[in-house]
Amino acid sequence: MIAENPVNRQWLTHARPHEDLREFLARAEEAGEVRRITGASWDLELGALAEIVTHSRTEAPALLFEDIVGATKGFRVMSASTNSTKRLALTLGFPGARRPTELVLGYRERMKTFEPIPPRIVASGPILENIDRDDAVDLWKFPVPLVHEHDGGRYIGTEDLVIMRDPEGGWVNVATYRVMVHDKNHVGIWMSPGKHGRRIVAKYHAEGRPCPVLICCGQDPLLFLAANHEVPYGVSEYDYAGGHRGRPFDLLLSELHGLPMPATAEIVLEGQLYPDDAQPEGPFGEFTGYYASPQSNQPVIRIERVYHRDEPIITMATPMRPPTDVSFSKALVKSGMIWDEIERAGVAGIKGIWCHESGVVRMFVVVAIKQAYAGHAKQAALLVANCQSGAYMGKFVVVVDEDVDPTDLFDVLWAMCTRCDPVNDIDFVRNAWASPLDPMIEHDAKSYVNSRAIVDACRPFDRLKDFPKVARATPDLLERVRNKFAPYLGDI
Repeated sequence: MIAENPVNRQWLTHARPHEDLREFLARAEEAGEVRRITGASWDLELGALAEIVTHSRTEAPALLFEDIVGATKGFRVMSASTNSTKRLALTLGFPGARRPTELVLGYRERMKTFEPIPPRIVASGPILENIDRDDAVDLWKFPVPLVHEHDGGRYIGTEDLVIMRDPEGGWVNVATYRVMVHDKNHVGIWMSPGKHGRRIVAKYHAEGRPCPVLICCGQDPLLFLAANHEVPYGVSEYDYAGGHRGRPFDLLLSELHGLPMPATAEIVLEGQLYPDDAQPEGPFGEFTGYYASPQSNQPVIRIERVYHRDEPIITMATPMRPPTDVSFSKALVKSGMIWDEIERAGVAGIKGIWCHESGVVRMFVVVAIKQAYAGHAKQAALLVANCQSGAYMGKFVVVVDEDVDPTDLFDVLWAMCTRCDPVNDIDFVRNAWASPLDPMIEHDAKSYVNSRAIVDACRPFDRLKDFPKVARATPDLLERVRNKFAPYLGDI
């Protein structure tokens, strides 16, 4: 179970935050969380190595690729920056956390008093060490990876930040979208319908104006976590990440359009999306585990400035059949975000929430509750399926009793098989927010919607007192027998 006694949580102490990706990398390496690899090629080998390591075991190390074949000397690529308990604990500032469940609890504790912290604008920073302008721009000088064998091109933006300013409200949106290099100074971008960035671009183009944009391709992993989750519309991810950091991020204003970029970023591209300027983009192997969106015409960004540090590091994600090199950290953060949202909506008795990696984080969510009234389980499930952090691309929400571990699929399936009557305990929600990345959705669909299954796998509320008891020993008996026969059990 996730729920536990709230005392003695020294791991919730907020440590001094790292200053940038490089200090984070040094801390992770000191903790034994990084493996350096030399001599790999940007041509498929980076992606394949990330897949091999990620699928080899849970909580695999981060990879730092150096001396990349065909790349400028000193230019590097990093994979899986936050995809373990230790690395995510370093990112969020919970250095004492040792288990995934502690991180979820830590996130919830912080959100009880959480306040966004706006960034501060500074005059200089390492990102200005090198600036390529206009005709000097050449994106091919970077080790842009061809991630999968059937990708339509090389993607510089996978674990990235796409930064835009809303033309109406003036707030700054920071989100993660895939970015493919077309040539030395043009990139293509793919944004799912309904996403904040796509809505902002539409506002500019409705006025006949190009949309200014920054693309950050190497950054503090805390900024990536904020950009990759459902921060409310109108709230800048810079502010949200600053709140989790405990102090503001330092930002610089870009030369051409005055957009704010992290002062300690590794690589930032600056350009504009012009109306009616599109080129073929994709396909790309996505986080659902499929090449779900075929090649299609997508907006083009003309890059006019490239800012980068000496010996820069591209941060790379490798979407694939799960688990991926970002899915573990996404599962932890999204579980905490959903838990926080439904408790703020007034649902009590939540004992645990888990977004499963095998459900590509978004499509299979389990909620454990202590039932307090008839309809409690259904209320919790419907909120999970429709809250901001759970609505996009959801498919299955399963509610279980507090004695079932929501992180354990074996436990969850046992509850589904023994406490759920399919006809009476499974309901459906139709026409919910989906994405073309779902392989079940037709490519030529006019709108992207799906259905949700709401599964009540709790004991019937009116039978709580007389429902058959679970056949297992009590914890006290197990502990007594374990201690008595410890020499025989060894490390069992």
